[in-house]
Amino acid sequence: MYRKIIDKLVKWHEQSDKKALLVTGARQIGKTYIIREFAKKYYSKFVEINFLTQHSAKDIFSGDLDFNTLQLTLSSYLKTTLVKGKTLIFLDEIQECPNARTAIKFLVENGSYDIIESGSLLGVQYKNVPSYPVGFEQVLHMYPMDFEEFCIANGVLQDTFDYLHDCYSNKREVSLAIHQKMLNLFKYYTIVGGMPLVVKRFVETNDLYKVIDTQKDIVSLYRQDVNKYSKDGQAKIKNIFDTIPSRLEDKNRRFTVNSINSNARLRDYMDSFLWLKDAGVALPSFNLSEPVIPLQLNEKNNLFKLYLSDTGLLCSMSLENIQFAILTDNLKINAGGIFENVFAQSLKSNGFELRYLNRKNIGEVDFIVQNYDKVIPLEIKSGNDYKKHSALNNLLNNEAWHLAHGYVFCRGNLEEEGKVTYLPWYMIMFFKQEKPDLNSVPKLDLSGL
Repeated sequence: MYRKIIDKLVKWHEQSDKKALLVTGARQIGKTYIIREFAKKYYSKFVEINFLTQHSAKDIFSGDLDFNTLQLTLSSYLKTTLVKGKTLIFLDEIQECPNARTAIKFLVENGSYDIIESGSLLGVQYKNVPSYPVGFEQVLHMYPMDFEEFCIANGVLQDTFDYLHDCYSNKREVSLAIHQKMLNLFKYYTIVGGMPLVVKRFVETNDLYKVIDTQKDIVSLYRQDVNKYSKDGQAKIKNIFDTIPSRLEDKNRRFTVNSINSNARLRDYMDSFLWLKDAGVALPSFNLSEPVIPLQLNEKNNLFKLYLSDTGLLCSMSLENIQFAILTDNLKINAGGIFENVFAQSLKSNGFELRYLNRKNIGEVDFIVQNYDKVIPLEIKSGNDYKKHSALNNLLNNEAWHLAHGYVFCRGNLEEEGKVTYLPWYMIMFFKQEKPDLNSVPKLDLSGL
């Protein structure tokens, strides 16, 4: 299945003076698969070590870490000759061998081989690395499949994407037939999610029961990870993880520790929250004191929502038959939290940090994102009353912050009304983080000095 991250791997490959590339993200998102596929196409020599399954490989990095020793021990262990300038060394599940990350510096300094590392829970394991390879490592975050990748896996043609992007760019309505099909496909993405194995199962079988079984296997694997990698606080981490669905089903989706334990204090659980964040399992969204750039300085770290990194896994942990309620538009089921989750997942993979605004004089706006030099409020609507958004109106009409525009993602077609643009759910695939044009920055002129 096609993954966009392959383009970033190719860009890294084309660099003349490259660092080691660390591909990190949650378990079961396809890191190993995509790196192998990339290696097949771009390298004549590819060697792989998986520290999770090849325990003896850790001995390679237990002694001297100079380049000559590493080259000799690697060749001996792998029983092959490493060809300079043509070999990719892939160190998988590198969190299992902290010394290997220290050794990266010496392999990169020599420049004979390209190095890719991959692993999960690296944020949790950082304290075990004897010497962090600062300056020798480029980090690439990977996420579950996004909606566009899900569409490609399901056979959506490039001409369709081009047409939809043209509608998005020029603010034109989408034809009714395509609009309805894309809405239905987005509903399926909401309940299937972006775990590659789950998507593959869905594409091959179209059997939602098999999809749900696969999702539950992955959720079980995540719980096992808590036991394996968490040195303490396992019960707290599991409690938070298991409570996420019920908090998102609640009208007030803010996460509070008293929903776990009435006597709990936030500071007692903070390490557990950070563990889930660093493991790539949970996505926190922090409340803002005000929507002013830079947003990070206005975060209230003690007020936050907690989303799962994959909406399909969330559905498998939620109310029974929530999948069928979403597909059949059963409005008796509160699916607002699940739709918020799918947009949190999408915004994160599109390069945005997650934040929201909840103030007494405004109300609650689902997401506030910073896109280069602009602050943009977003509302996510799952029902038919998507034009009711008093909090967004209050925010846009507040003269203190001068916000120019807001977006509502909904089941309706593309439409503009005043300061608000209504976008169909599926157009989230085009809403991406803009990068500043550094070429427009004035050049430094020191001639007068």
